[in-house]
Amino acid sequence: MSDAQTLIDRWLPQVRKGLLEMLILELLDQRTSYGYEIAQRLRGVLEAEIAEGTLYPLLKRLSRDLMVTNEWITEAGGAPRKYYAITPEGRDVLRRMRAELERIHRARKELLK
Repeated sequence: MSDAQTLIDRWLPQVRKGLLEMLILELLDQRTSYGYEIAQRLRGVLEAEIAEGTLYPLLKRLSRDLMVTNEWITEAGGAPRKYYAITPEGRDVLRRMRAELERIHRARKELLK
């Protein structure tokens, strides 16, 4: 494996990990969802496996930090699922995250001029 590939292999998981909280909030800003569904949607957009050991601790932390709420719901004939919803505080944090990401993107573009 080349040094460049080794660097990318180390860098990419860190980038994904850094954006995962934001992406979870983005998904929940669209609609309430349960853990497995969140994982599936993230896998689809990131084209990478999201381990339960990564996702559920993040959801727990977002709940603890009052960015999301959770509620157990049992649908007809189904098993109970814990649904997550973004809170007003979570929407405010998401708005700030979007602004920071846009600022970073602008800075990158400026550097490339």
